[in-house]
Amino acid sequence: MVKSQKFLPDNIDRQIIAELQKNGRASFKNIAGKLDLSDGTIRLRVGKMISEGLLKITAQVNPLYFENSIVALVGMSLEKRDHRQIMEKIARLSGVKSVINSTGRHDLLAEVFFHSREELRSFLMEDLNQIGGILSSETFIYLDAIRKWADFF
Repeated sequence: MVKSQKFLPDNIDRQIIAELQKNGRASFKNIAGKLDLSDGTIRLRVGKMISEGLLKITAQVNPLYFENSIVALVGMSLEKRDHRQIMEKIARLSGVKSVINSTGRHDLLAEVFFHSREELRSFLMEDLNQIGGILSSETFIYLDAIRKWADFF
C-alpha cells in the first residue's frame, strides 16, 4: 500500500497565505493582481490548501474583549497513553478550541473559551468527568494576552 505524500506549500502558496493573513476578506482578483497571477490560479491554490487541511479562513474575535468571558488552558494527566481517542472526545466538547498532545507535566492541553465562570465550572466538573481516562487536571485562566484570537462560538 502506497502512502500518499503530504501536501507541501510552495513559495506562491506562502505568498497567498501572507496576503490572506493581512486581510482574510481579500478577493482572489486582488491577491492575483499583487502576485501577478490569474484569479483562477489563486482560487485553485486556496481550494487545494483548504482541502488539504493547511488553510482555514474564518472570522475570529479577541476572547478577552468580553468582560465576563473566560479563556483558559486546561492541562490533563491521563491514566493510559490513549491520547488520540481522548483528544477526539475532548475536542467535541462545547467551548473547546483546540486539544494538544504535549510533553511536560501534562499529557494533554485543551484551550477553552467560555462566556461565564459557570460554563467553565460545568466543563471542568461535568463534561471532563464524562470523558473518562483523565487522572487530574490543572486550569490556567488567561488574565490578559497579546494577539490572542478565537472562534466566538
